[in-house]
Amino acid sequence: MRHLISLKEQNKNNILEMLDIAFRLKAKWKAGEATDYLHNKTLVMLFQKTSTRTRLSFESAMTELGGHGIFLDARTTQLVLSDFHDEIQAIMRFGDVLIFRALKAADVALAASYNRIPVIDACSEKYHPAQALSDLLTMAENSGGIDKVKKITWLGIENNVSNTLMLACAKLGIKVAIAAPEIDKESIDVELNAQADATGMVTRTLDLKSALDETDYVHTDTWMNMEFFENGKVKPALQEEFDRRKALFMPYQLNAALINTYAPSARIMHCMPCHVEYEISRDAIDHSNSIIYDQAENRKHMQKAILLWLLGKTL
Repeated sequence: MRHLISLKEQNKNNILEMLDIAFRLKAKWKAGEATDYLHNKTLVMLFQKTSTRTRLSFESAMTELGGHGIFLDARTTQLVLSDFHDEIQAIMRFGDVLIFRALKAADVALAASYNRIPVIDACSEKYHPAQALSDLLTMAENSGGIDKVKKITWLGIENNVSNTLMLACAKLGIKVAIAAPEIDKESIDVELNAQADATGMVTRTLDLKSALDETDYVHTDTWMNMEFFENGKVKPALQEEFDRRKALFMPYQLNAALINTYAPSARIMHCMPCHVEYEISRDAIDHSNSIIYDQAENRKHMQKAILLWLLGKTL
């Protein structure tokens, strides 16, 4: 049974297969053709963390495939009262695929270990494979094929998003330059890093000129985990850490001056939500090189491909 947890499990051909499915599905969508490949199938969407694009993309993807998505906010379930092992096994009895936006990747892996239905890590502290695959689709579109993408650059903190993007690109032979003064400790996966480093495609440098030299795409993500915020404001107990990170990472902000100086032809990408004037500036979001909103839309098209690939469906 196929699962999508960290991209450690997928090889180059698997990734290219999903990309091909996504391209064909998007072409059908643009042409107004029906894509009723998952009629009467159910996607269970379990969320322990808040979401915008992940929920929207998977739910709309399942609808356009002719199936149905059931959203479960963990806070309104019995997960807080019962043993996780029991609840997750029961939950999977009601669907054909489970996406799980989890506080801990270990819980996603546990759900997958039962091999009842395909399981997708829909963003944990270590991984975000659906985001990485969607970003590949966006880059392939803008470059005229994924084989035309030669180098990407990641700015800011190494985290769950950079993990899977780095690994996916490295497996496809794309150079990855990481300019990050710090790693989110909760995101560290030694095995994943070893896989990526073994390809010889990954370099780490704090020199921005070197990192951005001849890059095709510049990516960034928030320096602050969503757990830092409550009602849109920094939690008082985390204010000191917030200020520390801000001072450390501001030199690696993705902004128009940086792009115009070091990589004037590079496309600007951000997985969103954007924390404006922190990891990315307003003039970068609105820059003529920005493809951030295309990137967001492509989540839907790639999620459709992921679902079909996991279920072994062919177009």
